[in-house]
Amino acid sequence: MTTAILTLKNIGKFFETEELETHALKSINLTINKGDYVSISGPSGCGKSTLLSIMGLLDVSSSGEYAIEGVKVTDLSLDQAAEVRNAKIGFIFQSFNLIDELSVFDNVALPLRYHADKPNGATIKKRVTECLEKVGLSHRISHKPNQLSGGQQQRVAIARALVTNPAVLLVDEPTGNLDSKSGDQVMEVLEQLNKAGTTICMVTHDPRYADMARTKVQLLDGSILQSPAVKIAS
Repeated sequence: MTTAILTLKNIGKFFETEELETHALKSINLTINKGDYVSISGPSGCGKSTLLSIMGLLDVSSSGEYAIEGVKVTDLSLDQAAEVRNAKIGFIFQSFNLIDELSVFDNVALPLRYHADKPNGATIKKRVTECLEKVGLSHRISHKPNQLSGGQQQRVAIARALVTNPAVLLVDEPTGNLDSKSGDQVMEVLEQLNKAGTTICMVTHDPRYADMARTKVQLLDGSILQSPAVKIAS
């Protein structure tokens, strides 16, 4: 039996000015199940980043319904949304978003220090070490981000996203700041994580990397181009 992690029904997003109404997303219907690996691709301005922001509770839709693990989150307050986001979603950004003044250990540990469960020091150390081992960087645990290559920094960011054991990883252009070799290494890490059971939804402009996902979603002008591979919410 499949378990739905993210369910979007008729999601729309529009922006209004006095003279113009722009529809960034139009009637998006999509279900991401536990263990899925989904890529979202399309030309610049098609709505990829807007959709990912809504899925990550960083933005709200103008219409439609959104549920995470069966819980409707469309109308949550900012505080409630932050709580769900911290508990259920791991983010990986194009620009890594690491804190230069902190060690690799402390960067990865950061989400745990603000987690509702308030884990103790021993639990944090164990979890951080496990996640760095998954991305092949446990030997860099004491380094600062500026002592690492771009690809290594992105792998630290992946470890940070994993550390709270989220329901899904939302990945935004993970190779956008990397050369092709480093990009391939990062994508290999994501592929191995998915094979081990991690649910991943990734925005990418690179068709090679989009094709690595088992479910491929293409956006154009704010709408999904339907294909047999796309799971549609019902």
